[in-house]
Amino acid sequence: MTAGPTAGTNTASPTDEVLFERRGRLGVVTLNRPRAVNALTAGMAAAMLERLTEWADDDGVATVLVQGAGERGLCAGGDIVAIYEDMLTGGDATADFWRTEYRLNALISGYPKPYVAFMDGLVLGGGVGISAHGSVRVVTERTRSGMPETTIGFVPDVGGTLLLSRSPGEAGTHAALTGAHLSGADALFLGLADHFVASAHLPALAAALETETAEAAVGRFSEKPPPSALAGQRDWIDACYTGDDAEEILRRLRGFDRETPGDAAGEAAEAADTIETKSPTAVKVALESLRRVRGLTLEEALVQEYRVGLRCLAGPDFREGIRAQVVDKDRNPQWKPATLHEVAAADVARFFEPVGERELNLQSKEADNV
Repeated sequence: MTAGPTAGTNTASPTDEVLFERRGRLGVVTLNRPRAVNALTAGMAAAMLERLTEWADDDGVATVLVQGAGERGLCAGGDIVAIYEDMLTGGDATADFWRTEYRLNALISGYPKPYVAFMDGLVLGGGVGISAHGSVRVVTERTRSGMPETTIGFVPDVGGTLLLSRSPGEAGTHAALTGAHLSGADALFLGLADHFVASAHLPALAAALETETAEAAVGRFSEKPPPSALAGQRDWIDACYTGDDAEEILRRLRGFDRETPGDAAGEAAEAADTIETKSPTAVKVALESLRRVRGLTLEEALVQEYRVGLRCLAGPDFREGIRAQVVDKDRNPQWKPATLHEVAAADVARFFEPVGERELNLQSKEADNV
C-alpha cells in the first residue's frame, strides 16, 4: 500500500495538501490530496521547494522521504483541471506554477542528502518530476508510471524528456510518444527507478529510514523485480523508433506488423494505433524534444521544456486534450491539425524558439510566490 502519514513531528495541519514531518533524523514529505491521487498544485510545489531547501542545510535531517497519502499513488501529475481553467481565462498561473515546479525538480536532482521516493501506485507526469530525479527511487508491484502528456496535447516536461532520452535504446521514445503506463519493472528498465520493494513493506522501510542510512534500509527491503515487459520488446522498439521523423516511425511500426509474425507484430501495430490517437503536434514536438535534449544538463532541459510548455499553452491542442480527457470526458479530442502530415517542420521548430523576458530562470526567487 502507499505509505500515509504516521506518528511524528507534524508541521502542517491534517487539512493541508502537503504535510512535513520530522521522525528522528528523517524528514518526511507526504502529498496529501488522496482523492485527486495527490495531484500537484502550485501551492504544494512552492511548499516543497521551501521545506526541502531548509532541510538541505539542517544537520538534524539526514534523509528525506517523499510519499503519497492514500492507496492510489504517489502523484498522478500536475493539477490539469487548474491548468485548463487558467487557459480559459488567459492567466499566468500555469507558467508561474511551472517555474516553481521546475526549480523543485532541479533541487531534487542535486539534493545533498539521500532523497527517497516511494513510487507506489500511480506516478505520472509531475509525479515523475518529484521522484525520478531523486537519488533513491523505490517502485513496487503496484507502480504505474509514465509520461502520458501526448494524450492531452502536451509534451513530457519536469525533466522527463531528459530522463527518457537516457533510457536504453529507443524505449524512452516509445514511452513518450505512446504515453504508456509502465510497471515498476519497466520503470527500473527505463532508468526512472533504482529499487523494487513490495508495497506491503513500505511502512516498515519508512520506519527503518528514521534510524538507518538510506542505503542500509533500502538494501534490506529490496527484492528482485519481475521481468520488464518493455525490456522484452526492445527488438521492435529499437528498429521502429530510430530517427527524428514521426511519420516514418509510424510506417516502420505498420511495416513491422506486416513483415514479422508473432506477438511483436501485434505490439508494434498497437503502438502505431495508440500514437495515431494522440495530438499530432504533441507527438512531433515530443519526438523533437527527445532528440534536442541529448547531451543537455537537467537545467538546460528544463529551460527547453518551459519554452515548449508556453507554446502548448498558447495552442489549441493542450486545452482540447484536457477537455476531452478530464473535463467533458468524451475521449474524442478534435486535434488541430488532425494528422501528422499537416504538422510542418517549421511549426515544430517554433516551439523551441526563445521566449524573451519569459525565459525560465531557475535561480529566480519570484516563482516562489505563486
